[in-house]
Amino acid sequence: MAERETASSVPPKCGPYISSVTSRSMNLMIRGVVLFLIGVFLALVLNLLQIQRNVTLFPPDVIASIFSSAWWVPPCCGTASAVIGLLYPCIDRHLGEPHKFKREWSSVMRCVAVFVGINHASAKVDFDNNIQLSLTLAALSIGLWWTFDRSRSGFGLGVGIAFLATLVTQLLVYNGVYQYTSPDFLYVRSWLPCIFFAGGITMGNIGRQLAMI
Repeated sequence: MAERETASSVPPKCGPYISSVTSRSMNLMIRGVVLFLIGVFLALVLNLLQIQRNVTLFPPDVIASIFSSAWWVPPCCGTASAVIGLLYPCIDRHLGEPHKFKREWSSVMRCVAVFVGINHASAKVDFDNNIQLSLTLAALSIGLWWTFDRSRSGFGLGVGIAFLATLVTQLLVYNGVYQYTSPDFLYVRSWLPCIFFAGGITMGNIGRQLAMI
């Protein structure tokens, strides 16, 4: 009788499937939060650079932070970074092509540094015309993909991200949310897709590395 009471008082243990699902969900949530924070930080730094060089202009009434950036920019970039960073390893698994090229944190940090450099060049380097700047940034962005990624899925996702992000930016500019000082490609700068492509590759590399932990 005592043995039955003791056995009934022991809480039932979760099965291996439930434990596995819970572990995966927690891992996914942690990676999403980390990617979001990285995206917010990069957005603050890079957007500040663009504003200081008068590449982008926000109306005075939307400037609402110490970083001289519209309040909605960092959260939007953080959310996009989380989605992209989680999507890359998911696509790799779906295609059955795990990405193994330069899978170490030192390579990821170099990729981030190159991305920041490309963004810095778009605001700092002076060219005779926007076509030269756009071609240069396109070559640098493809070079970033070749150096740190080299996967077909990475290139395809990068192109898709560049297209969608540029389209969203054009809609924002068209509706007067902010503007570019010298637009030359449907309300925006012609080199903008190159920045989005490089950013997608960078966040994808970070997401892939986090997925390995």
